[in-house]
Amino acid sequence: MTNPARQPKIRTENAFNQAAQALIDQFVQTSSIHANSLIVTVYGDTVCPHGGSIWLGSLIKLVKPLGVNERLVRTCVFRLSEKNLLRSQQIGRRSFYSLTEKGLRQFSSAASRIYAPDLASWDGQWRLVITLLGELAPEQREQLRKELFWLGFTHITTGIFAHPTADLAEVSALIKELQIEEHVAILQATTPEPENVPVANRLIRQCFNTDALDEEYTEFNQQFAPVLAAALTTHQLDPELCFLIKILLIHKYRRILLREPELPKELVETDSASQQARRITAQLYGVIAPFADQYFKQVSVCERGEFAEPPRAYYKRFKQAVES
Repeated sequence: MTNPARQPKIRTENAFNQAAQALIDQFVQTSSIHANSLIVTVYGDTVCPHGGSIWLGSLIKLVKPLGVNERLVRTCVFRLSEKNLLRSQQIGRRSFYSLTEKGLRQFSSAASRIYAPDLASWDGQWRLVITLLGELAPEQREQLRKELFWLGFTHITTGIFAHPTADLAEVSALIKELQIEEHVAILQATTPEPENVPVANRLIRQCFNTDALDEEYTEFNQQFAPVLAAALTTHQLDPELCFLIKILLIHKYRRILLREPELPKELVETDSASQQARRITAQLYGVIAPFADQYFKQVSVCERGEFAEPPRAYYKRFKQAVES
């Protein structure tokens, strides 16, 4: 990590600049930087919608103000390539990196939760994945656990994972990809007696321990609420600061959200810290994204020379949450 004292200061002549720079300084000086995760956030949030590939030199420049120096970026890119999450293309003396199919699938699964306009509605049924532990090698069990975790499942008890709204077609595709179809059962379950539904839901709900993340969501809200308030009252937003805040926003929100069980709105209190975080993220993202994209395209170099126009879905991220 670079020395925070040597980080160049960005202009702070208005309320947003001051609030944004203060948050960036706090992140650089006090946070344990998860550089691999930060770089994946840059790719999933911004690079992929704009064509998927970026010059390594541009990536280095983009994340330098967040305390990630050139050597660390190169190390992270190498590690992500070893994990088959990034691939490289050499053009002349420049190396361009993009997400692999595996990396894109992982972020796409996460993106369906991160950028969703609202929590999913619920049909009252629980999706269960039951594994035959004695027939799976330890590395297979761990890989399955990690992949189900990415899909929002919670570990209920030994060999059993639960989720209230998961797409079972996606789960089936995962099981097939891992080549463990003979050792895993996928079920949907509900109580046969309507009067027992509240009791059953309450008991299963208790297996989803969300209390541990409340403090993290509360801290997240305390960090980004002032930035949102400043952005809403500032007429001229600095594009570079908007890009840096957008990356930090999704990076931090994603790291908490993806450790939280994916519960439908029927099982989540509207005034919970997680719901407040969702509203802050949606509104702030909507305000700063156009300026952030402007900076990204201005300073970055892509493999094809010109960045692709993002798909329509890119401009619909969080839309209902912002409009509601």
